[in-house]
Amino acid sequence: MNEKRVYEVGDIVFLKKPHPCGSNEWNILRVGADFRLECRGCGHQIMVERRLVEKNTKKLVRLGEESQKNT
Repeated sequence: MNEKRVYEVGDIVFLKKPHPCGSNEWNILRVGADFRLECRGCGHQIMVERRLVEKNTKKLVRLGEESQKNT
């Protein structure tokens, strides 16, 4: 239940609240103290504090390193 999620560049994150365009899916472009996220609906990019992303994540889809290694 207290499982710590590991976020990586290239992953897709589903957040609780949707973006004004209607999408709640975001690509992770940068990971650190802040995250740079790109909306998969309209392409808008935002910077968000790590604690807010961790708190508001509903689902994490792992696409980062694994898909890049296979190509």
